[in-house]
Amino acid sequence: MESVFNDFKRAIEAGDGYGVASTISPVPPPSDPGRLYSFHRSTNSYSVQTDFRYAIVYNNDIQLNKMEGNSWVDVFVAYWKAIGELLLAEELTNQAKGSQAPWGRVYEAWKEMATVLLRGYTGLVFPAWTVPCLYVAGKYLRVFAIKADEQAAQSNGEVTFNAGFQDDIVSSMGKNETLEDAARQINRIFAACISDRAPLEESRKWALYYITNLLFKTYFKASHPGNCSELPRPANHYYDHQLNSISLSKNVLRSLQASQADIPPLEAFPKAHQVTFKYYAGVVAFLEEDYARAEEHLTEAYRLCHKDAQKNRELILTYLIPCHLLTTHTLPTQALLAPYPRLQRHFTPLATCIKRGDLAGFDAALHAGEAEFVKRRIYLTLERGRDIALRNLLRKVFIAGGFEPAKESEEGEKVRRTRVPIAEFAAAIRLGSGGVGMDMDEVECMVANCIYKNLMKGYIARERGIVVLSKGGQAFPGTGV
Repeated sequence: MESVFNDFKRAIEAGDGYGVASTISPVPPPSDPGRLYSFHRSTNSYSVQTDFRYAIVYNNDIQLNKMEGNSWVDVFVAYWKAIGELLLAEELTNQAKGSQAPWGRVYEAWKEMATVLLRGYTGLVFPAWTVPCLYVAGKYLRVFAIKADEQAAQSNGEVTFNAGFQDDIVSSMGKNETLEDAARQINRIFAACISDRAPLEESRKWALYYITNLLFKTYFKASHPGNCSELPRPANHYYDHQLNSISLSKNVLRSLQASQADIPPLEAFPKAHQVTFKYYAGVVAFLEEDYARAEEHLTEAYRLCHKDAQKNRELILTYLIPCHLLTTHTLPTQALLAPYPRLQRHFTPLATCIKRGDLAGFDAALHAGEAEFVKRRIYLTLERGRDIALRNLLRKVFIAGGFEPAKESEEGEKVRRTRVPIAEFAAAIRLGSGGVGMDMDEVECMVANCIYKNLMKGYIARERGIVVLSKGGQAFPGTGV
């Protein structure tokens, strides 16, 4: 107990919000790994209230007014109870009795601590510089909720399949009832911060983007994709499950936008908060298929992200690369992918096939990476890369066949166009598809789609069996041909 309240005293004296937050962390400091045990064993349920009141309120070394002191006593009492449940759960887990570990009780005890803490802020008792305490409360609401749901899933005989993935990107099967409750609790913290009317220098609004990012992580974790292997079109299936998380995330974004005049600019917040917010704003736009806006947010997140934060940069590139593919039709370079073996393993085959116009190879590469693409929520977007592969295949036919000048127009203007027999495109598509035959109507449909999507410029003259394309570097926009 003494070490905790000594640190609390020093942090209060120094006005160190992160120092105060460290005293209510459920993770012991590296310098004192037994701190939680000694703290919990320093008192008991009968005398905890009295002991903590003497340590805080009646301690002449801690200069707090009576109301604030009593509020901190309530917080530490709730914290002490939560630590007791946590130590029990960890002990059972270490004894290979994880199925008996009371993670649900840990979550409930921690939620009570978070509620008592939040009451101190909504009652304007705690100063704004201590808001990092809300970071700790919210963060571990999520952590303990995930553990409680995982234990519940195991008890019910369900299987989780998120091995190897970041927990803010994919989630386990089954229900996430505790995590959904955690999202509601974190949203209460968000509401308390965004509604604060104190002057900015004393405002809880400085906690907004951390709590917002925590909400995003919780929403996306709570929306599970289900068992993809059971369905013929997993990409459609996983997207259906994201609608709720997108809707909830958009509500948060709208709240921030509506309060923009009263919130400090994003650039004034810690860079870590900026990067995470831009990343999730980009993912939300990505899932809504607003790729231009997604690219803008993700590019900014990548620019701000620390060069040594490899995992974070990899997560950003997971969505930024498909964005670039659709918005600018550009492929990732080997230099960009080199530091990220996973991205290299999944994107290089696709990029190679797109560049070659190898439709069969593209389909095979997409199928090979299907499981991860679905879990990463990028399957549908990458699937559209087939249009770029088709464009490149048709472009090769165009280059190989040359062009034919058209006659002078009625206005006297010489317009140079190129005419490619539709049969030549059909032969190329048949080869690019691994010898799979298709009739002329299907070929015409594929060419028409390319023209409609502005991947080609021209028109189909069906009666003559040719495709008339613009010349002068305009037949295939953006390729110089």
